Amino acid sequence: MNRLFIALGLIGALSFGSCKEKASNKVSTENVEVAAERDLQAKNLPVMYFEKTEHDFGTITQGTPQETIFTFTNTGNAPLIITNATSSCGCTVPNPPKDPIAPGEDGELLVKFNGSGQNQVTKTITLTANTEKGQEILRIKAFVNPKDAGPTQAGPVK
Repeated sequence: MNRLFIALGLIGALSFGSCKEKASNKVSTENVEVAAERDLQAKNLPVMYFEKTEHDFGTITQGTPQETIFTFTNTGNAPLIITNATSSCGCTVPNPPKDPIAPGEDGELLVKFNGSGQNQVTKTITLTANTEKGQEILRIKAFVNPKDAGPTQAGPVK
């Protein structure tokens, strides 16, 4: 038991002895400057401010194409670049601007919906951009009524 205490004491003494150097002596001035520049650049980010993040088409007939425009403003202090725009299904197609949006400028995202589905339908659009969050989520919704079946082709019931 005494040997265990002696071994632990020696390990502890070696551990404390190996940390003789002050941590401040190990810090490189060049690394501090690089970190300060990186932190300053991190503050220069675009911010997407949307007038609305959800659009309701109301009641529509199945198969009737719909479209809406989501308007946004870059309220940040760096150019806004949308790198990707996807939807939760193939029936919804987002069309983002291709060029960067300068700080203070407005942009538009055209969203087309082919009117598929039945009853209450909600679809999401995910924008990937160089904002702090990295992604913005938009929604469209509609109540889709089925198309009229038209006159039936069945003959008289026997």
